[in-house]
Amino acid sequence: MQFRILALICLFLTQPSVAQADIKDRVKALAPNGLVLILDENGKPLVSQNADKTFIPASVAKIATAWLAMEVLGKDHRFETKFYLDDKRVLYVRGSGDPFLISEELELLAPKLLEATSKQAFTGIVIDTSYYPDDIKIPGIEATDEAYDALNSAFAVNFNTIHAIRKGKNVRSAEKQTPITPLAISQFIKRGPNGRGRISLSQEKPELSALYAGELLAALIAKAGGNNEGSITIGKLPADLEPVYIHRQSRDLTELLTAMLLGSNNYITNQVFLEIGANRKGGQVSLEKSLEVASELFAKHGLSNGITLVEGSGISRDNKFTADGLAKLLHQFAPHAELLKKTRKGSGYKTGTLSDVKTLAGFAVTKNHGLVRFVISLKGNTGKLRFRLLEAMEKEL
Repeated sequence: MQFRILALICLFLTQPSVAQADIKDRVKALAPNGLVLILDENGKPLVSQNADKTFIPASVAKIATAWLAMEVLGKDHRFETKFYLDDKRVLYVRGSGDPFLISEELELLAPKLLEATSKQAFTGIVIDTSYYPDDIKIPGIEATDEAYDALNSAFAVNFNTIHAIRKGKNVRSAEKQTPITPLAISQFIKRGPNGRGRISLSQEKPELSALYAGELLAALIAKAGGNNEGSITIGKLPADLEPVYIHRQSRDLTELLTAMLLGSNNYITNQVFLEIGANRKGGQVSLEKSLEVASELFAKHGLSNGITLVEGSGISRDNKFTADGLAKLLHQFAPHAELLKKTRKGSGYKTGTLSDVKTLAGFAVTKNHGLVRFVISLKGNTGKLRFRLLEAMEKEL
């Protein structure tokens, strides 16, 4: 009897190490050249394969931006858009970089704006975009029509894209909640595909972002019972005007970041990243301010040697992480792990994908080691392999 008890105790004590050996063999068999780091709850490595190499994080970098945003802006932060009215009933709109000014948000906004200003017709709409510099450039964002290359802007709608259906010179909205506008039609005829498609607004003329947003705002003001009888222009807000209505985004930062991480939207992410710098340093947004704030926080938490950001979304190949650096970042991000997308077994993760880069990082739910942190970076056409490795962690650890 004593022998049997002793044998059972020995079996129990050796199970985790056997599982650990199995997962190491499994990782090596599936991805012999891959970077894989798995740490237990205490930070002890369970698997460390090629973990000393730096890698391009791709959209896994969005975890860093989400953490920075929570640290600087706070979970209850809401982006604002301010409206002003002069004595000639010219409506001034001062954009503050709200990344989620979608059609549905404008539809919420319009009746409240009219309640504050009356339904008497506006004699013009002036968009003040001065919160963002005219020459803002984000590394990795190229001058293309692709939605993921949308230009960041102080006042833009629907992630600075147009979603439409084109048949020759006939263009209609692809979304029932989004009225088609003259600028949307002309831009889609000029640059959009035949059939259904989504294009970013031209980066050669950044003012198109604000002008289109103004047109869509005017259309939804009309739907709410108001009217604009004048032109829509870009201009400066007069110094003596006070806001008649301040619209606070219906989504707080927690909701916004959840959507950002789920959709892996580059435009939303860099809008949030730019706000981090302006919030801490004041004044007009700039990439330099945000990178400075990021560097300060990375240094404070011992992340300086493992996380190098040049922008917040991961679209730039000049972002560079180490596995240890990202694992330490995940430790800081752990209180916000619920923001991540989940597997069926409850593991939270974020993917990153460029043409030859496939990354995956987050928190895996395991049987013997509880919640473990993991970092995966693979090369080539290995998108599905990332998830096979995650499934192996869930089953075998």
